[in-house]
Amino acid sequence: MKILQYSAVIILGLLLGSCKKYLDKAPLDSINTANFFKTASDAESAINGAYQPLQWPKLYNIRIWTTDIWAGNSVVGAGGGTDGIETQDISNFVTATDNAAALDIWRGPSPGILRCNLVLKNVPGINMDTTKRNRVLGEAHFLRAHYYFILVRLFGDVPLITDPVTAEDNLRPSRTPKSQVYDVIVNDLKDAIKLLPASYTGENIGRATKGAAAGLLAKVYLTLGNYTETVNYCQQVTALGYRLNSNYADNFNPAKENSKESLFEVQYYGKTNYSFWSNENQASWVSTFMGPRNADFVGGGYGWNQPTSEFTDQYEAGDNRKDITILYVGCPLFDGKTYQSSYSTTGFNVRKFLVPKSISPDYDTNPLNWPVLRYADVLLMEAEALCELNRLSECIVPLNKVRQRAGLAAVSVTTQSDLRAKIRKERRMELAFEGQRWFDLVRYDNGQYAQQFFQSIGKTNFTAKHLLLPIPQKEIDANPNLTQNTGY
Repeated sequence: MKILQYSAVIILGLLLGSCKKYLDKAPLDSINTANFFKTASDAESAINGAYQPLQWPKLYNIRIWTTDIWAGNSVVGAGGGTDGIETQDISNFVTATDNAAALDIWRGPSPGILRCNLVLKNVPGINMDTTKRNRVLGEAHFLRAHYYFILVRLFGDVPLITDPVTAEDNLRPSRTPKSQVYDVIVNDLKDAIKLLPASYTGENIGRATKGAAAGLLAKVYLTLGNYTETVNYCQQVTALGYRLNSNYADNFNPAKENSKESLFEVQYYGKTNYSFWSNENQASWVSTFMGPRNADFVGGGYGWNQPTSEFTDQYEAGDNRKDITILYVGCPLFDGKTYQSSYSTTGFNVRKFLVPKSISPDYDTNPLNWPVLRYADVLLMEAEALCELNRLSECIVPLNKVRQRAGLAAVSVTTQSDLRAKIRKERRMELAFEGQRWFDLVRYDNGQYAQQFFQSIGKTNFTAKHLLLPIPQKEIDANPNLTQNTGY
């Protein structure tokens, strides 16, 4: 049941309001910090607003999932020509400093970071229930870490701001070394683990939990190459009771969201009183954008994110994820409809996020949450870390749990390099089109794996500079203290 409802909090202008999501609260108008942050209700409204930028097109409603296009799993498709040109340019490694997607992602986390900073500064002074205060502060630590983790992996050094910015503050911050940004991320997540509950009931289901923080910290440590701590936090997640759903498709079913496999999802409501194209929109864009073009499969159907044959050829015989993940000629019917190769420039479309019209009848009614972190991801992180620690007999245990669910034969202990390759491929297939592949590519072997992969698919212009996005020139023009990434 969809019950997590985000309040819209416009803190950049020190105004707070609400959209009908997360809690049924009356709209709050023209409330500034002088008369806000007085009650527990204020604290809860503020933290609700800190979640909201995750929903926006600048992050999970389009830009994060298009990273699979950059990563070579798919092509833009869409309407052809210049449709999605900013994504085409990144995926073809001709990214310029005026790229619209890079600007979106650079700006996307900033409102969320500011809202978290306001919560962390003001909520400790509110006279309120200690358990609720701890939960709100834990959520703010988790969300701030999440926003900065997006930024630091895509841009490297970024301005690090941990206090609310006012007109009297330095409004032209320079970039902070990424090692210091990671220090804040790690500390935020450790604080979140201490403060957050293990689970929720009722209207609070969908908020960040102790497991979400531990799972994200495992991913941070894996990115940093600290494999011992990766294993530690993956095992903490398991100890909290997370498990694989028996059916892979349940992870993408609107009726089965926030399941035992889900550590964290971006929540969507579906119906909205706001424009589909606005930040306040409460409908997911994914089914609308990824639905086959001119096929009447889903509400909308813009034909984005078309899998390549190179990707689809990676499926092993008997992998039951294939029919759930992609549409191809001869695949099972979708909502009673037969797929045709003419629906796509590659002959394939993404299936796993499509919501039938019986659930989402129009382009702006999709309620499907976005899966940010699943237990299958945690198992594969644990397998990878154990493999890198050369604990090979241990690493195949979590790996084979994922493979067993997919209907595939268990792998046996072989060499470390062979198991490493199997784990990397398993991550690609299990997490396909979930916005994970790019981040995996650029961290493997300090980017060498990415260069070898892109050369293997004919993208020979990829160089080390493409491991990061350019700092948007518009931001450098506004803030001359910012420097550009090497090569741009």
